[in-house]
Amino acid sequence: MILRIVCSLVFMFLIVHVAFSQDSEGFESMSKVRVSAFDGVLAAGFVDGGGFTNFTGPNINMTYGHHKYILSALPSLRYKRDRSEPRNAFVTPNLGIGFTYSYKLFAIQIPLYYNPKTATENGEWHVGIGFGLRLNYI
Repeated sequence: MILRIVCSLVFMFLIVHVAFSQDSEGFESMSKVRVSAFDGVLAAGFVDGGGFTNFTGPNINMTYGHHKYILSALPSLRYKRDRSEPRNAFVTPNLGIGFTYSYKLFAIQIPLYYNPKTATENGEWHVGIGFGLRLNYI
């Protein structure tokens, strides 16, 4: 359900941005859709009561002027204190997926991370929010 809502919001954002473009040259001549292994976005944020740091990994991106829309895999380090016994590590590697929007140097990210099933909880997706920098712009 959450995944459907996030995908719908991303789709609506893209449609609104294209529909209200103030460029007279047209969308086709300005936009570039590419596939990339690394895009140079470093982001940090919050998800599931903890934090994360990530880079955008393999992705499909679209550039429109200074705007960049990225749908990518997110190799990440997640930070979360485990209060149960036995304890998990404070820092864990994780792979998520997400949408990143960047304008010039700054980026906003909506990552999705999956927490697997345990003895006490079902596995589920968690949506987060992050802010970062597009290092390739520098």
